[in-house]
Amino acid sequence: MLDALTVAVSVAALALAAWCGFAAFRDQPTKDWHFIGMAVVSFLVLVQLITGIVQLARGEKAEEGTTIFVAYLLGALCAVPIAGFMSLAERSRWGSATVAAGAVVLAVLEVRLYDIWTVG
Repeated sequence: MLDALTVAVSVAALALAAWCGFAAFRDQPTKDWHFIGMAVVSFLVLVQLITGIVQLARGEKAEEGTTIFVAYLLGALCAVPIAGFMSLAERSRWGSATVAAGAVVLAVLEVRLYDIWTVG
């Protein structure tokens, strides 16, 4: 898998977490700009999913197994959109906190994806 893409997704997720965490600190719900940020992060994860599947189709192997790698890719794809939908249901500071938590979960999933792909 592309290390640069994994780092880009992680940095974008942590930036989103800081941004939404700051909004929660200021007692603000998620705004349209936050959803644009979520869309950018989700797009990067979608690119990572496609890249991972293409590399698997080309014959490359994840060190810890293909099934767990694909499962983590799908989980990473779902982390931020699910948090975004949950923030729509909770239109208070806790909606922003939920997105921040989802973005942190995504960053942790990225570390685990890197481990699954490279470390044996």
